[in-house]
Amino acid sequence: MKSSPEKLALGIVFGILFATMLACGGTPVPLQVTDTPQVAATKVLSPTFTPIPLASVVSLVTNLTEDSGKLPDYTLKAQTPFLQNSEDMRVVNFNNEMALLTQEEIASFRDNVAQTMPSPDISGSFYEQQYEVLSPPGNLLSLKFQIMIYIQGAAHPGTHSRTVTYDLEAGSDVRLADLFLAGSDYLERIANYCIAQLRTRDIDFDMFSSGAAPLPENYGNWNITPNGLLITFDEYQVAAYAAGAQEVTIPFAELQSVIDPQGPLAEFIP
Repeated sequence: MKSSPEKLALGIVFGILFATMLACGGTPVPLQVTDTPQVAATKVLSPTFTPIPLASVVSLVTNLTEDSGKLPDYTLKAQTPFLQNSEDMRVVNFNNEMALLTQEEIASFRDNVAQTMPSPDISGSFYEQQYEVLSPPGNLLSLKFQIMIYIQGAAHPGTHSRTVTYDLEAGSDVRLADLFLAGSDYLERIANYCIAQLRTRDIDFDMFSSGAAPLPENYGNWNITPNGLLITFDEYQVAAYAAGAQEVTIPFAELQSVIDPQGPLAEFIP
């Protein structure tokens, strides 16, 4: 039996479709799965805080020491600065230093009193210590101690000074040299200014001028004040006892060329 042209054509079409199905119907090849890229975790940063300056935390109070004794007679009264409201080691260092200063001065006084002969007809010995803060509010504490001592039998009391300038942030004392450029002639400049001022006073300075020579030991008592660098000369250093202690304040502008711009006096440079 002969096939009709229509059936033949239809058979060809089905054949083509079948072949196509066979070509596409092979075993499927699975997709290759690659590793998932690792995304780095975002680092969570803790908030950063600027430490609060100690100067804004602490407050300065006065500890009072009082004592008296008989045979030989004496009285003792001493003010000692003390920082409170913080246990920071920089504060502890300051408090320990102030306490030690007072202890040293009182120990020297007691030694002198112990060598006196008791006498009911002579006024007893006494020790009086006061202090003041001369620096403006801030990181630097510049203190001046005024210590008056009378030892039984002496012609008159004697007064001397001790000064301390303490850097709260550094937790240490500031030396005079720390204020100025290394290698500068700061001591000569300070001495020249002081000598010029002392010569204008009626204190017979020329007889005591060696006490103002540009030597470190002559300029151990200094303070930072809002008006300048204060130099204190104790009794007998640059004048007779009757003239008393002498003070000279050197304006910072006079020292500007030798002040270290990175040092403690940087904020005072005009």
